[in-house]
Amino acid sequence: MCQPSWPIVLTILSALLVGCATSSIEMAPDQPDRPWVPATNAAGEIIPGAKASPEQAAGATDVLPANSELAVVPSPFALDRTRTYSLADLIDIAQSNNPLTRTAWNKAREVALAAGIAKSTYLPRLTATAIGGYQLSQIAGPLGTTTNQLDGTISLVSFEWLLFDFGQRDAIVEAANQASVISNIGFTAAHQQLIYDVSSAFYANAAARARVGNAVQSLKNAESVQAAAEDRMKRGIGTAIEAAQARQATAQARLVMVQATGAAQNAYLTLIYAMGISPLTQIKVADVSDRRLSPELAGSAEKIISVALARRPDILAAYAAQKASLANVRAAEAEFFPKLFLAGTGSDNNGTLSVSGVPSIGNVPSILNVSPRGFGATVLAGVTVPVFDGGTRAAILEQAQTKADNAGLALTRSRDEAVRQIVLANNALRTSLSAYKAATAVVSAAKTTFDAALAAYRSGVGSITDATTAETQLLQARNASIDAYSTALSAAAALALATGSLGAPLQ
Repeated sequence: MCQPSWPIVLTILSALLVGCATSSIEMAPDQPDRPWVPATNAAGEIIPGAKASPEQAAGATDVLPANSELAVVPSPFALDRTRTYSLADLIDIAQSNNPLTRTAWNKAREVALAAGIAKSTYLPRLTATAIGGYQLSQIAGPLGTTTNQLDGTISLVSFEWLLFDFGQRDAIVEAANQASVISNIGFTAAHQQLIYDVSSAFYANAAARARVGNAVQSLKNAESVQAAAEDRMKRGIGTAIEAAQARQATAQARLVMVQATGAAQNAYLTLIYAMGISPLTQIKVADVSDRRLSPELAGSAEKIISVALARRPDILAAYAAQKASLANVRAAEAEFFPKLFLAGTGSDNNGTLSVSGVPSIGNVPSILNVSPRGFGATVLAGVTVPVFDGGTRAAILEQAQTKADNAGLALTRSRDEAVRQIVLANNALRTSLSAYKAATAVVSAAKTTFDAALAAYRSGVGSITDATTAETQLLQARNASIDAYSTALSAAAALALATGSLGAPLQ
């Protein structure tokens, strides 16, 4: 009987395996200047690794196929459309529904579980294994070839327990615990950032709505000027040019109102998006125009900084990262010392299998000294001492020390950056408060100017140009006041975020 040539068979199998790996290049687009035509099922879902049919490839474009499973319009969030929601209400809704807070929570849980995994290294490892097998062997002898066939099952139990490691596990657990602290701080920071994002969008929405109100009032003022111009023309003391100029101003005011309305709708969508709910949701948002702005909102930068440095999330996280890096240094140093361990195995061979050991499979360690018949047990205790590893441990230790040094530098950098951000935010708040005070005075003066110009024009002693100019300047002054007011509120929120105190909704 012809025996197979195993080297040839192995060579052929290896070539087939290589071919299987390189054949996956067919999954990529065929040419760089031609559209990719994916294969899809009846719902339009792309089928990985499949070739498009001739019908699908015909008339190929750079537009991807539509997956009907994804063509689902998000439903409006279930909120009371008759209720007026305050900023505190919107922040509460955002914290409960925005995916960012959920992601930060999952991250914190993931890292906490990693700390639990690190703590589990203090416990022994127990492994139970059941094996069934069949053995075939042929032994050539002077009287011919003897064939042996063996079978049976083997039940095994093994344990490993690291008893003492000069504090290496303690350091690893400390680093894992600090990592959990960092992720928890990140969870709080995500909430603070969400509060700021919703607050800023809330104030911007309020400003956009106020601009609509200004535009409506401006249109009424323009219509008043137009009525006066048309009345003067009827009485023969005005001209058609004046009436045309007034109608032009009215049309311009109407355009401004349309633009302001569109901007308000966009600001509302920005607010809803910041909350993390469906953009189709329609609710009533509270007005904040009656909130008083006090110069006391901006305090002494030195006092603010001294408190903020102790509670800002980034500084607290940098401090925990430094402690974790120092723990990693201790863990790397412990790798140079001996380790005391305890190990053992037990086996029960039920059959005629003859094996000296079981190879490692996955996380199951290899098991040696399996009894060829019946029950066998082995218990070992010993010390393992690292002798030479080509400098690997020294390199790992130097890496850990470098990371610890970088963590210290990062903490210093975080402090400096925090001071810069706080000073900038405080200056921005002071500037915006002063700007709002000045803008309020401009509005009062512009209102007086417009009323006087309109009265003078009606009485025949003023010009249409003065009236329309005063009306335009009054709109600009009112918008500037609204912007300064919104900017001051947002600046206050930014200062609270910079100081790490943005933990409660702003009213």
